[in-house]
This record gives sequence, structure tokens and C-alpha cells, in this order.
Amino acid sequence: MQLAETVTFGGSGLNRAAELRGDAAAQAGMLARGRVLPVWRGKPLMQSGGLGWVGSDSVVLYHAGAPVFLGFDADQPCFAADISDWLPEAGAEAVQAGFMDQSEQRHPGLPDSYAFAELRAAMLRLTPREAELAATAKAVLQWHRSHGFCAVCGAASAPVMAGWQRSCPACGAQHFPRTDPVVIMLVTHGNRALLGRSPVWPEGMYSCLAGFVEPGETVEAAVRREVWEEAGIRLGAVRYLSSQPWPFPASLMLGCAAEALTEAITLDPAELEHALWVTREDMVSVMAGTHPLIKPARKGAIAHFLIQNWLADRLD
Repeated sequence: MQLAETVTFGGSGLNRAAELRGDAAAQAGMLARGRVLPVWRGKPLMQSGGLGWVGSDSVVLYHAGAPVFLGFDADQPCFAADISDWLPEAGAEAVQAGFMDQSEQRHPGLPDSYAFAELRAAMLRLTPREAELAATAKAVLQWHRSHGFCAVCGAASAPVMAGWQRSCPACGAQHFPRTDPVVIMLVTHGNRALLGRSPVWPEGMYSCLAGFVEPGETVEAAVRREVWEEAGIRLGAVRYLSSQPWPFPASLMLGCAAEALTEAITLDPAELEHALWVTREDMVSVMAGTHPLIKPARKGAIAHFLIQNWLADRLD
């Protein structure tokens, strides 16, 4: 797919400079002259112009964990740091439960134009480079928060290699950031595409079907299995189109196109609340936000990208 890497979070060509991760002296020098993206409980710091970077000596980093080296933006070293132990002042906007947290938290050491915000709500404001940096920061820092102990012996592990590895001092085991592969598929049958919705989504919101790839399974097999399990539809040809890093918390979405051999829908109610076939003509109004019943997939998500390019005949 010629437009594959134009999807949000992908294709900016970030220089990750992995050869410098083990050079402690180089890391210290780059941190001193570089910039740091604070992340609070999964929310990157934002400002009106995009990401909210701070210097390594900023008061915001008082509660920070070990910085993670993200790479270079041009010649600028970029780092991220988790400050989830920071507690907002009394009266600050509370984190909102549900499909998407729309709350924003402000740090007293920064101007009011800076705020910690949910990445899904802010991703369309970011340049491709900012989006890749934010996705990398969020995913790796979340991994550190959830993998603080050795999976081999249970001892506390420590970050090494500029945050791209954890080492166990007790048994010597080495641990690396995880990425979970997920297939997401645009299933078509003639002039129609298959959409489904989860019961926890906002009313009227539909998207492409998706599911995790299982061990020992090809991408194509995962596509066929997931669509059969969730909607009872058999598939024929499956082809890969595009991928998207999706740091919620650490998935890699593998976008595919699939041709349906059957059309009768049999739902798995544990997975889907509803699924239906939508014609191209109706999908135009869905994507325009004018359909009376169906709301489109979220802009910036690969599902929206796949449907938009299907309508424009740009899946090749």
C-alpha cells in the first residue's frame, strides 16, 4: 500500500540511535543538552503547539523515574520520563473513567498552556515526528511501570540501556519492551464492508473488527480466526496493507484487507454488541458524520485510515 506509512504514529523516520543506548557518558551528555517529555499516568505533557518538552533540570521532573532515550529529532536528543508519582494539587481536574479521559492536569511549575492530556484525544494535533515520539514514550514507560520485577525469579529489576532493557541483579535475566501484535481488518463483500461495535464504546460508534495474534499463528490466519469467532463469517483472500503503533498500552496494529466468502452474521456477544454490512454509499455518510445511526471510527486510528482509503480506491 503506497500510503501505508502515512497513518498516525507511523512513518516519521525517527533516528533512534540504538548504538548509543549502552554508552553512559554519551547518554549523560545528551540528557544535559537535550529535552525531556514528561508522562503522567500515561498522559504525555502537551502544549498548544504540540508536545510539551522540558529541560532535564525542570522542576517537573522532581518525581521522575529514570529517563528513556527516544532518539534524535534532527540533532536534538529526545528523552521521556515517567512522573506518575506526582500528585496534582487539591481541586485539580480529576481523571475521568470511561472510553476516553478528556480531563487535563496542570503542573504548578509550568505555564497554564501546558497540560497532561490523553494521547488519543490529542494525537491529531501532533506532527508525524511528535506522534512517533509520543507513542514510543508512552509504550516504553508503561512497560517499565508494569514490569518492575523479574519474570524469572521475582526480584526487582532495574532499567539499563537508556531504558530499553531491564536487568535482574539477582539472576541476571534480561527483559525487553513488549509489543503485542493485533490484526485489524477491512472485511468486504462486494460493495459492502463489515463494521462492528464493542458494548463499551460510545453510542453509535462502529469500527473494523480486530483481535490479538496468537502464538504460532500467521497474520492471515489470525484475520480469518478473529472474524469467524466474532461474527461467524468465513474469509477468502487476506492481504496486508499497513501497520500502526498503538500505545494503549503497547500494540502494533496490522491492517489487512479481507474478502468475505459468506455474509450471514452470527455474533459472539462476549466480543461484539452488534455488527452489520455497510454499503459504500452509506459509508460515505458515516465517514462524513451525517449517518443517522452509525458514527465513524476515530480519526487517527488505523480503522478510519483503512475505510477512508477503501472509499477512495487507494488500498493498493
